[in-house]
Amino acid sequence: MNSGYIDLRGHQTWSVEYANNGQPLLLLHGGLSANEDWDSYILPAVEKTHHVFGYDRCGHGRTGIREGYYHFEFQRDEAIAYLEDVVKGPAHIVGYSDGGIIALLVSLKRPDLVKSMVLIGANYHWNSGGLVFDENTEIVWDEEEKAMWSSRSPDPIEVGIATVKKAFGIWSKEPNMTLEQLSTISCPTLVMSGDDEPHSNHHTVELYEALQDGRLAIVPGTSHFVIKEKNELVVAILIDFYSNLAFPITKWPRLRKGKLPQ
Repeated sequence: MNSGYIDLRGHQTWSVEYANNGQPLLLLHGGLSANEDWDSYILPAVEKTHHVFGYDRCGHGRTGIREGYYHFEFQRDEAIAYLEDVVKGPAHIVGYSDGGIIALLVSLKRPDLVKSMVLIGANYHWNSGGLVFDENTEIVWDEEEKAMWSSRSPDPIEVGIATVKKAFGIWSKEPNMTLEQLSTISCPTLVMSGDDEPHSNHHTVELYEALQDGRLAIVPGTSHFVIKEKNELVVAILIDFYSNLAFPITKWPRLRKGKLPQ
């Protein structure tokens, strides 16, 4: 594994590249976290079969802030830049929470850069049934949270607290994808969630059913932290997904019957 700062179009970005064992795969971490917070939970499913990349987005982990950094369109374009400049081509994408949202946005703007997607705990619209954020939420960090920020970020504590508040403001207004937009996505996509997410299961099913080539995995007895709560099952589902990315042909299709590739 190689890790360190790279110059991503004028900004120092923390990047990680794992062993090259196959096709490129990009990890997109969740909001207010970093690549190192979740890579160990996903790597058992992909590190022996793919060439895995990951990076800390602007204002996250070890990467400092930049103007406009928290809007999803900015993060989409940042991911596109990373795919073009670092991965140097299309990749499979595994996105968790905000990372899943970014993966969807990349696939809408640059479908040529996305081989397949795994979307874990992702919503396609801010008004997603039960998921409510108040942009006026008061943010108070304890000493442990301050220490974590300081151990990673090149920015001071005050920026970290402001970043959390900014996140709540963005989540109360973004993302704003429509089912019509999602219906244009044709790459193989696994939609995975816990059965007790902050957003509704109905929202998750809507996302899955809109896709041309989707698979759905709602993991029982889990929440938004499904990758940690039932990690062995999550890994098994990912291994199964990547073992055969062909359009699923089943014995009694309903939804897929009208989507069979010509």
